[in-house]
Amino acid sequence: MNFIKSELKDYKILLRNVPSMVISVFILSVVCMNLMASKELYSSRYFCINCGLALSWISFLCMDCICKRYGAKASVKISILAMAVNVITVFIFKLLSMTPGHWAAFYSASDAATGELINDGLNSTFGNTWYVVFGSALAMLMSAVVNSYTNAWIGKAHDKGTYGSFALRSFISTAIGQWVDNFVFSAVVSHVFFGWNWTQVIICSTTSMFIELAFEAIFSPVGFKVSKNWEAEGIGEDYLNCIQSAV
Repeated sequence: MNFIKSELKDYKILLRNVPSMVISVFILSVVCMNLMASKELYSSRYFCINCGLALSWISFLCMDCICKRYGAKASVKISILAMAVNVITVFIFKLLSMTPGHWAAFYSASDAATGELINDGLNSTFGNTWYVVFGSALAMLMSAVVNSYTNAWIGKAHDKGTYGSFALRSFISTAIGQWVDNFVFSAVVSHVFFGWNWTQVIICSTTSMFIELAFEAIFSPVGFKVSKNWEAEGIGEDYLNCIQSAV
């Protein structure tokens, strides 16, 4: 009970200290990337890209910024919050997709039968199936832990406060974390429910990781600037003092 109280107190202080805009962007990226993952961008026998890849790097960049300033534990906690909000959002979408009525696209269809097909497709997209939500949540939890603690470990040994140091810890941790995220989701969902073989799982996990890492590399200077501003302005001092006093 004391442990639970301590963790809840830690959560409250953390949420008051991490800038709300970063938390909002983090949560929004997680919700949107899972929704957009339903749309395939390109697919071949051993290569598959979905539209969620265009957004998934945002959550990892947010994790890297939070990890640099607040530590790995804080990064994982914000990730769990984002995951929980995503699950709640998907549940709400599921309930609303089961209600009667038509989407706006129904009324632009050429005939009623086509409109019903469009309506069913949208309900299916927003409703999501339980195994997709479960696989996504499990993948994010595992990748958040791997990414955050790898980032913190590299930072402890090599961070000199420069962009090069930030890039080193971010790129390596993101590459490993993204691969874990892709692999867990592909293994739990694509392999079990969609019939992917293990070669497809591994190749798709690896190629997707490189795409997501490229996005983060492009925008990493923004993440470095944000984290440096936090340090310069003393943002998060209350949380940092709190965890130091608890040691």
